[in-house]
Amino acid sequence: MYQSTIKKSVELIGIGLHKGSPVKLRIEPLESNSGIVFYRSDVDVAIPLIPENVVDTKMATVIGKDGFVISTIEHMLSAVYAYGIDNLKIIVDADEVPVMDGSSASFCMLLDEAELVELDQPKKIMRIKKDVIIQEGEKYVKLSPSENLKYDFTIKFPHPVIKQQEYTLHFTKQSYKEEISRARTFGFLHEVQYLRSKGLALGGSLENAVVLDDKKVLNAEGLRYSDEFVRHKILDAIGDMSLIGMNFIGNYEAMAGSHDLNHKLTLELLENPENYEVIELVDEKTMELEKAYA
Repeated sequence: MYQSTIKKSVELIGIGLHKGSPVKLRIEPLESNSGIVFYRSDVDVAIPLIPENVVDTKMATVIGKDGFVISTIEHMLSAVYAYGIDNLKIIVDADEVPVMDGSSASFCMLLDEAELVELDQPKKIMRIKKDVIIQEGEKYVKLSPSENLKYDFTIKFPHPVIKQQEYTLHFTKQSYKEEISRARTFGFLHEVQYLRSKGLALGGSLENAVVLDDKKVLNAEGLRYSDEFVRHKILDAIGDMSLIGMNFIGNYEAMAGSHDLNHKLTLELLENPENYEVIELVDEKTMELEKAYA
């Protein structure tokens, strides 16, 4: 199994969640061992996708370099990671990735349009060797060894529509597209009003998020899945875990996980080389993995 990139450059335009202004996003192929690199064309700054470049995790995963940032990268990265893409240049002309419909479905369609192509170097995979956990009170995120890739997420909200939700994704590219990619980000009306008073979430609307008041979902079309909320948390987690720099094999488990906890988990994982091993996929044992990303 070899590293991959895209066959051709493609682009889209969407609204930025926080500024509410149009953002052009373009993706371009990169050579083997280049990794995922973000580039802000408006200020001529490249920001490699590494944990050290994460500068904020309160509302979204934000990377930065030399004082310039790119926000809300996790939905785009979720799709890139689910497609098993190793090398890619992601270009935006503003300080955030467009939110599209609040899910990763638009980015999946963009990648389908770009088409994937194999490169000349073996694909590298991180195999989780030891349990790694970040816990804060009842909340935790955890990685553990496994021969497969599974995301197991639980959330609890004191809201009549959400309550407690649990979902397990047995990962393949196809299961991701069918079960996860269309799950939208969500928020509460009082939070949206507060954020807008601070000059944030100016692009947020019922077109790109599930919004709830104290009792119900405000979107006229309702939910895409009855448990759309926890599915979106898995979507976010997949994007956040891409910061380790490659696909991994192991189980991810979370109770009320967040961007912040996910970031701390990537740092904790990478801090000790005994937690993992990096393997090159060059033999017949990779057939199951190749099926996962087919």
